[in-house]
Amino acid sequence: MTTTVLIVDDDPVQRRLAEAMVRRLGFEAVVAEGGEAGLSLLRTPDPGIDVVLLDLVMPGGLDGLGVLAEMRRSALDTPVIVQTANGSIDAVVAAMRAGAVDFVVKPAGAERLQVSIKNALQVDQLQDEIRRMRRRATGSLSFKDLTSKSPDMGRVIRLAERAAKSNIPVLIEGESGVGKEVLARAIQGSGERRGKPFVTVNCGAIPDNLVESTLFGHEKGAFTGATERHVGKFVEASGGTLFLDEIGELPLDAQVKLLRALQEGEVDPVGGRKSVRVDIRLVSATNRSLLDLVKQGRFREDLYYRLNVFPMTLPPLRARREDIPDLARSFCARFAAEEGKRVRGITPEAMALITRYDWPGNVRQLENALFRAVVLADGDELTVTEFPQIAAQVEGFDVRIPAAPSLPDGLAQAPPVREIVRVEVRDPHALSLVAEETGEMKTMEGLEGEIIRYALQFYRGRMSEVSRRLGIGRSTLYRKLKDLGIDEEKAEDAA
Repeated sequence: MTTTVLIVDDDPVQRRLAEAMVRRLGFEAVVAEGGEAGLSLLRTPDPGIDVVLLDLVMPGGLDGLGVLAEMRRSALDTPVIVQTANGSIDAVVAAMRAGAVDFVVKPAGAERLQVSIKNALQVDQLQDEIRRMRRRATGSLSFKDLTSKSPDMGRVIRLAERAAKSNIPVLIEGESGVGKEVLARAIQGSGERRGKPFVTVNCGAIPDNLVESTLFGHEKGAFTGATERHVGKFVEASGGTLFLDEIGELPLDAQVKLLRALQEGEVDPVGGRKSVRVDIRLVSATNRSLLDLVKQGRFREDLYYRLNVFPMTLPPLRARREDIPDLARSFCARFAAEEGKRVRGITPEAMALITRYDWPGNVRQLENALFRAVVLADGDELTVTEFPQIAAQVEGFDVRIPAAPSLPDGLAQAPPVREIVRVEVRDPHALSLVAEETGEMKTMEGLEGEIIRYALQFYRGRMSEVSRRLGIGRSTLYRKLKDLGIDEEKAEDAA
């Protein structure tokens, strides 16, 4: 999904210039003729605006500082970059105190504006992730944290919102890794039990002989190894929500006792003399069809009907590809902060790759892939190179692993140091960079020219990136382009 930038400026000339530059950088642009118009767009139910580029000085109406103040009062947290012809320290300090994340001085250069937009997006995504993690830890995660562009996911969220208003048992079905626990936490965080205990039990990870003790508790000395009293998950969750994940993995004898606990609202600890009353909100989840398990005799029919009161099915990630870009950016921002890496975003090629992949492991697999990519990243953006396993499985993305160098007989062959991933190399002679068609070596001057031409294509005409990767200054690069008969405009067109 393309980033959308709202440009708020009362000067029509500056507005058109900023719009053209934003579109040239690959972003979508929406324009507003003044502060009031900009606020009206931001206050719409789903504005779809990722960053605001706000003129600080707009005489005759609501100026930039006024817009920032109104955004704060209205709890509009879209990141704002202010631009002004006055680059004084006082103006910058006033804008930052009012809530802006960055500023640019008119006329802003393309590279400076691009860096500022990417930084604003990264800060916004990181702040969102931090707020989401805090709400999750405090049991106040809500459906606003599950914002989705997918119609299928939207229907599930609307169903869950209705379920959250009552104490009805909920059964969440879906493939492994789709986010069933996150949905369960949002149901709790949007209902009357918000902030109360949320206890998770993975039924498939409990040994059969410990299921009853884990769920209902035990008294000291109730069995060999019971050296102290344990209250059990039902008692721990009393007053809050009990989330039984992979409910279909429960053994049949434990299903009988679970059914009684749900019907009577009380549990019998192993070795206990009396029952213990509990008050829980039950949310169950499974990645298998419970109805099929009932037909196979592996799940009790009466328990199935007790759990399947309010069923909902979470769609897999491949069925809601619209959500992949936002999820990927969110994971990228979090892992970059955790790992101390200066990764500001994901290149369009890499985003196209991960959007086209089917993600059989769903959101969990995407999260792990982004973690690995951030750790591998050398630059300030994630490229296709950081997703070699994914690129190998998507048509149109070429994975190439360099052959190991020949070694003298008797020595072990060294494995390749790193996988090289490329996307549809445009220049066929790049694969034989150092040799002529006759087999003769190229001259140093000719080789240098080939390297520069290939770098211009590979980095799509981004001069700063080309000069940095080639290890030469920009002025040197421009001089060499002139010697080769390539000017900057032609270089960008070639990309």
